[in-house]
Amino acid sequence: MKIAIGQLNYHIGNFEKNLQSMLQATATAKEQGADIILFGELAVTGYPPRDFLQFEDFIERCQFVVKELAKAAQGIAIVVGAPTVNPVIEGKDLYNSAYFLADGEVLHVQHKALLPTYDIFDEYRYFEPASTFEVVEYKGKRIALSICEDIWNVGNENPMYTICPLDKLKEQYPDFILNLSASPFDCKHAQDRIDTVRANVERYQIPLFYANHVGAQTEIIFDGGSIVMSPDGKVYDEMPYFQELVKTYDLDAVLKGGIHQVQPKEKISLIHDALVVGIQNYFGKLGLKKAILGLSGGIDSAVVAVLAQRALGAENVRCILMPSQFSSDHSIQDARQLAQNLNIQYDLIEIEPMYKAYELALRPHFAGTHFDVTEENIQARIRGMLLMSFSNKFGAILLNTSNKSEAAVGYGTLYGDMAGGLSVIADVYKTDVYALANYMNKDGEVLPQNIITKPPSAELRPDQLDSDSLPDYDILDEILYQYIEKMKGPKALVKQGFDAKLVERILKMVDRNEFKRAQMAPALRVSSKAFGMGRRIPIVGKYLS
Repeated sequence: MKIAIGQLNYHIGNFEKNLQSMLQATATAKEQGADIILFGELAVTGYPPRDFLQFEDFIERCQFVVKELAKAAQGIAIVVGAPTVNPVIEGKDLYNSAYFLADGEVLHVQHKALLPTYDIFDEYRYFEPASTFEVVEYKGKRIALSICEDIWNVGNENPMYTICPLDKLKEQYPDFILNLSASPFDCKHAQDRIDTVRANVERYQIPLFYANHVGAQTEIIFDGGSIVMSPDGKVYDEMPYFQELVKTYDLDAVLKGGIHQVQPKEKISLIHDALVVGIQNYFGKLGLKKAILGLSGGIDSAVVAVLAQRALGAENVRCILMPSQFSSDHSIQDARQLAQNLNIQYDLIEIEPMYKAYELALRPHFAGTHFDVTEENIQARIRGMLLMSFSNKFGAILLNTSNKSEAAVGYGTLYGDMAGGLSVIADVYKTDVYALANYMNKDGEVLPQNIITKPPSAELRPDQLDSDSLPDYDILDEILYQYIEKMKGPKALVKQGFDAKLVERILKMVDRNEFKRAQMAPALRVSSKAFGMGRRIPIVGKYLS
């Protein structure tokens, strides 16, 4: 028997596109001699469909796609994920299901049992968990179907769940496991997936074929990396990251083991590729082409400019240089040089005259006060207004350039430098922004070296440096990582050796600026805990403040 994995980029709610992609992949698999082709979890809808699932017409269109795929299941079986209507009154209206289609009809349906409701996942909002488990017989083989999270409770050891679906299916002596997944990217998750697949294979002593999505759905990115693992617990093959592919495997060869093709997992390289795909798919799936951003001569906007150019092409990226009276000559020169290196259009607009006009208008009302953050924010908001004007006039989407360190502590201006339709690096700490910049220069200078080496500054007042307001980024980012990703409170952080007053100061900054992040553009997710839908902190909470 030969089994193909269709590692595809789906588009939520784009039923015609998803259907055509799967039909084409099925035809390719047949040409490769496959007996079965395996697609991802909820491939029919794209993942996650969220509240689209509450529309009756949406579910009807899902069922139409399944019927069309069944017609194509001639001489090859198709295993695909789609929602199924729950026929009983009790429980949720839908199941998250794996369809086994063969000989023009639905041969078997297995529902998902373990419904993740954490971080970005909210499946129990929509789906009823499976209560029955049966293998499907096809061409003399007994096949266990499982869906994503169903393999993440090996031996019923995960405290979130009370059942292990594959333990139930193992009682029916399957020959191999097919797992339909929608496993989102984060920069450390690929190895976790392999370890989890291996734990299942070692427990059940049969091969496992794991199909994942690729591409991005707004902030959520899928990296592919679909896995075939032999009964010896070794990776027979790990498919490429961030690439659509149909690949067929001979079951007998997988049973014997060998090959052991595993993809490299260097963190910064993965983040770079994920962000490029995130930008491409955000624009492509919304039918957009052109991006605009403010280019300051600082490292954040420089990194975003490179990512945008690589994602969309130089002809579709435009940068605006908006120096003020506080901008250094070298920042302007660095920004110009970067734009020239990238061959992207740039415009220069001096904002000092506009700032002076605001200053004059506000002078009678601000009499007796001194220059402070108010005047700094006026500059940022002038720039935001100019960028949005270009966006409106030329139909270009504004890319936000705030990094995760800044977003965490509120080092950004609402309706100013926080403006934008997509936050490109808001899930990338400042220290990793520097690492990205160096990675971008690995084959020759793209970012002028001065952008990387000069001290970071917002340049909103004379001789300003980030270090005037923030601790060194090496220290700040480690505290933020422990608090945001690792959920370590102040006492735990002090026990780790961080200064108590510094911890208190930073954590209060994080919590007091939740209101800003609630108004932030969607942030491409590359970590295990990004700002946005996966981190739900009350704006008016008083845990630390």
